[in-house]
Amino acid sequence: MPLESVRFAVLGPVRVCRGETELAPAGPRERAFLALLLVRAGEPVGMDEIVDTLWETDPPRSAVNVVRRHVGSLRRLLEPGLASREEGRWLVRDAGGYRLLTDGDSLDLIRFRALRETAGRTARESPERALGLLTEALSLWRGPVAAGLPAATRAHPVFDAVDRERLAAVREAADAALRAGLPDTVLSELRQAATAHPLDEPVQAALILALAAAGRRSEALGVYDAVGTRLAGELGIDPGAELREAREAVLRENPGGHGAGVPGPAVRRTGAGGSDAPLPEHHEPSAPVSALEEAAAGPSAHPVPAQLPHDIPAFTGRGGELDEILALSGGDGAEPGGAPDTVVITAIGGMAGVGKTTLAVHWAHRVAGRFPDGQLYVNLRGYDPSGAVMEAGEAVRGFLDALGVPPDRIPHGLDAQAALYRSVLAGRRILVVLDNARDSDHVRPLLPGSPGCLTVVTSRDALAGLVAGHGAHCLTLRPFDTEQARALLVRRLGAARVEAEPRAADEITRLCAGLPLALACVAARAATHPHFALSAVAAELREAHGSLDAFARSDSSVDVGTVFSWSSRQISDAAARLFRLLALHPGPDFSLPAAAALAGLPVRRARPLLAELTGLHLVTEHSPGRHSFHDLLRAHAAELVEERHTDAERRAALHRLHHHYLHTAHAADRLLAPDADPPPPPPAPEGARPEPLADDGRALAWLTAEHAVLLAVVDSAATTGQERISCHLAWSLEPFFDRRGHWHDALAVQRTALDAARRLAEPVMEARALRGLARIEGRLGLHERSVPRLEEALELFTNLGDDTGRANTHRSLGWESEQRGDLPGALRHNQLALALFRAVGDRGAQASALNSVGWYHALLGEYRQALTHCFEALTTLQDLGDRYGQAATWDSIGYAHQHLGRHPHALLAYRNALALLEDLGAPYAEADILVRVGDTHRATGDEDGARAAWTRALALLRTLDHPDAERVHARLTGRDGQAGVC
Repeated sequence: MPLESVRFAVLGPVRVCRGETELAPAGPRERAFLALLLVRAGEPVGMDEIVDTLWETDPPRSAVNVVRRHVGSLRRLLEPGLASREEGRWLVRDAGGYRLLTDGDSLDLIRFRALRETAGRTARESPERALGLLTEALSLWRGPVAAGLPAATRAHPVFDAVDRERLAAVREAADAALRAGLPDTVLSELRQAATAHPLDEPVQAALILALAAAGRRSEALGVYDAVGTRLAGELGIDPGAELREAREAVLRENPGGHGAGVPGPAVRRTGAGGSDAPLPEHHEPSAPVSALEEAAAGPSAHPVPAQLPHDIPAFTGRGGELDEILALSGGDGAEPGGAPDTVVITAIGGMAGVGKTTLAVHWAHRVAGRFPDGQLYVNLRGYDPSGAVMEAGEAVRGFLDALGVPPDRIPHGLDAQAALYRSVLAGRRILVVLDNARDSDHVRPLLPGSPGCLTVVTSRDALAGLVAGHGAHCLTLRPFDTEQARALLVRRLGAARVEAEPRAADEITRLCAGLPLALACVAARAATHPHFALSAVAAELREAHGSLDAFARSDSSVDVGTVFSWSSRQISDAAARLFRLLALHPGPDFSLPAAAALAGLPVRRARPLLAELTGLHLVTEHSPGRHSFHDLLRAHAAELVEERHTDAERRAALHRLHHHYLHTAHAADRLLAPDADPPPPPPAPEGARPEPLADDGRALAWLTAEHAVLLAVVDSAATTGQERISCHLAWSLEPFFDRRGHWHDALAVQRTALDAARRLAEPVMEARALRGLARIEGRLGLHERSVPRLEEALELFTNLGDDTGRANTHRSLGWESEQRGDLPGALRHNQLALALFRAVGDRGAQASALNSVGWYHALLGEYRQALTHCFEALTTLQDLGDRYGQAATWDSIGYAHQHLGRHPHALLAYRNALALLEDLGAPYAEADILVRVGDTHRATGDEDGARAAWTRALALLRTLDHPDAERVHARLTGRDGQAGVC
């Protein structure tokens, strides 16, 4: 039975809900413990900090035991039925303390931070969008953080820091509102913040400027006078520069509104000024520039997606339904001013094959002109027979990509992603088509949240939840009647041909049960043979014997599977065989080379067969080079492949397909990580050919396009007796997942691989699988699990005499030692790895290990030894063309120069590393280096340059949901206490 979702809230009173039930922690101290875990937002909390927070003074000797009892109580609260000593899913031991595993889907604080970070990145280009994001972020607050806890507990600095994040967001919202010319939208929040923080000069200055911009000049000057009096009376000081500048702007009657020339209160210098030291190539400002600069820059261009599938020129038979949906959506026409002033959702329901998608797409093309900001379309595959349903998170990420949001800026967790999506749509007029939804819950995260957008949803489900909860208009399609079906045949075959044989046309309609999909298949067959009499076509159809039990109509004796069976008989034998075998594909779609592998054919021979299937509407090319089935047709193909092919034939086809993906992924792995040690895959069977990949860019593009398919293939191989392929494929995907930060996908894949390896009962496979899973667990901070796995893997590799396996495991153990602060241990593990790589003669691995040895020398303060090792590594890596390895080595060189006080040399090395990583798509590595860039700028006195680099690093880490984000945030808020590195 799947676990119920658990949601936490700490922005206001502490709340926790399991499903729809609110849970109550047992007493104030347990609630305070939960609040502390929540404000750490997924970070480990040490036992000392827990004790200090729960007992302000004189904790009892039993404090640690009391904490452990609270841990057990919370675990059982979150997961009823959990055994007394079982760790469970949510609250885990980590770093000598405890960590609550939360993300943007489960914790409001993480979602708030994601929205704020996204607003910071968009503030310059689109203050309106930034304002929408910040407004949504502030709406998550229901009072002070952890409201209701004792005052002494809330006085802990960690709670105060989160409250100050809210204050900073209010100031940022005020700045965005001034730039957007919408000062009234933030006055309420500003007034509340100013009342709560009467001596906070930036907040008071923001309120003064917003009041003036809203036409309340006298009130603005009154606020200044009141603040000045209070500062003098309570602190004995005069107003600071920011307050004085705000007053002067009001007196000039130019408060920094839309297009005005006076900066708003949150404006600061950008990192570009005040330093002669070189900056990273893609340096970004640390804060929004002034409204004058914003106005001078002019409007920024947004991508205008145009994702609608092709309209069907022969659309017919739905005149009444089309008129109804046009009326619901505001009528026909292409006037851009005609966009609705409310959120409009139309739900089109009906049985499979009844024409829901055709109507939705045709209607969307009719009204697309009214939506100048573009059209979004996604097939959610809610009823795909393969089970490859597109989850809402994947769809949201696809929409964000189409809307121009870079992949590394998309936050982790569905809630945060959906909030970003709604914020990007705010103020824009976009048409959204959500096709083939499973149910109402499937589409809720994809619904726009602001006026101006229009959404149409298609589903076999009645979508009652959208009707009840979102005011959706519902339209249910029924099969064509005789008149509508005849109109479709006339449109596709010509009036003369249909009128010449009306009885045959009516019989075709009856045999097709009035389903447009079935009629289209028959019409395609008849159109390609214009000399065939319709009576002959009807006779062929009548004599066909197909079946499609899962989709048979309950109110009719007609079996529409007969139509599809008949259609598949009209194609060549080779195309029919391909049609059947395609049902074995486990993914949501497929490419031509994958289809060729299933059939065991060269691509040049498979291409015309796939074109034949596409021409008869049996397969759809939904995007260039990507093909899919309608789910009815896929189900029919699955029945046929079971009937017409032996078990051995089906296994052979699937074996070829698995090898096609494995060998292509292995080639991609070698391009992305030349120094890695993936074992050679098993030999491919005849007919399984990998796709050619010219370079690492092409490899990354292939992996990105096949991402969802590859996840399905790992599972498919593991569950069909091909465990070895499952393991090899999982290991080949490691560099891709690591570069793109897809660590949660990697965790699932590596768990599958370890289970498969253990079923094989081969020590070498189990050792590699243990190391693969441990690596990703370490990335996710699960060190209590990763280290024992690595130690077990090292023992297995040692017993096997596998020096390469030992060397790579030593490197992983070295990284784990670094995470624990054991730098001598980290250096020792990497020196052992280097010796082993030299013994086996692996130049690429030697170079990578040399850089690691240099890095740990640098961390130990031995900077000149570090440079010697790293420059030796760099020479080899450049000879080998390993760009990722070069980037890592430039980073090490920069770090050594930084700590030798050679700051220009350090920044140059870091810039070289960032330039390489920008092309390679490695957001975590990029963030890690940006932290050091910021530290170097701070060492030179360039605080603006430091803030800019740390801000970029923080944005990247939070989109990856990485625990290092808090340490970078501490730098930005001055809570780090030093200028050192993470």
